[in-house]
Amino acid sequence: MVSALSTNAGSVVEQRMLPPSMVERMTLIMDSFERPQTRLTLEEVAQRTSLPRSTTHRILDQLVRLGWLNHTTCGYGLGPRALGLGGREIGHNALRAAAAPRLHDLAIRTEMVVQLAVLDGTDVYYLDKIGGRAAVDIPSRVGGRAPAHCTALGKAMLAWLAPEHVDAQYTDTLDRCTTRSIGDLGVLHQELSRIRSRNGLAFEQGECSPNIGCVGVALRGPEGPIGAISIVGHARSALERVAPLVVSAARAVSDELFGARQPPRRSRRDPVILRETWSSRSMTLRLVAMGESGDWL
Repeated sequence: MVSALSTNAGSVVEQRMLPPSMVERMTLIMDSFERPQTRLTLEEVAQRTSLPRSTTHRILDQLVRLGWLNHTTCGYGLGPRALGLGGREIGHNALRAAAAPRLHDLAIRTEMVVQLAVLDGTDVYYLDKIGGRAAVDIPSRVGGRAPAHCTALGKAMLAWLAPEHVDAQYTDTLDRCTTRSIGDLGVLHQELSRIRSRNGLAFEQGECSPNIGCVGVALRGPEGPIGAISIVGHARSALERVAPLVVSAARAVSDELFGARQPPRRSRRDPVILRETWSSRSMTLRLVAMGESGDWL
């Protein structure tokens, strides 16, 4: 009898401690997502909010249906409606902050222009650009846009999207920026396939602007590309020399934002030997080979 009374009393206390309104409970759940990149399971949301699991699940379902949250195999995350209320800019700021030291290091080590961009529909949107006086000669600008299919940045990100998603974004004929631009959707898919076969390394030579060349690598999160880094130079530049540096920087930024991944195991029959030189194309091929048994971003 005493035990039953204690249980009932505990239930009453728990009910009184719950936020009285649905708005307050929804606010508790939304506040659990500290950053645009945050991904939480149902159990983690319930633990952070101290709400009953059944209540949490019911509210999460409603928030997903209304577009405030997304639900994927990686968990729950902020949805398009939440990101549209300033969350997208917050996400851009977090990405810029994480990438800034790597961009400066790349610019110093290569003495070339370094760019950071995100994918926005069929465009790349430039978040940062570093390179001193050399940056003046590159037509891109922070806050500006360029067709994704014409840039190494854009192609690096498009390569990690589902082919049907790319099809939904483009028509069969693509606008050209120069005579070297890809103008056909089928050709674009072939290029994206080549990029995937290089484990994400994308090149561009005079496709967006005449005489300008780029090498780019996407920043990848649990659900796909969230941005990309590129090094820019003359179209005749030996971009293969600096490609390993872009890969290393992109991996470091991705690890900072989403946590380090376990390095892929190397085959004993095919050891990877890195020499202290960036002048040979074989360095790029060795680097790409390191990712054949798993993602390296």
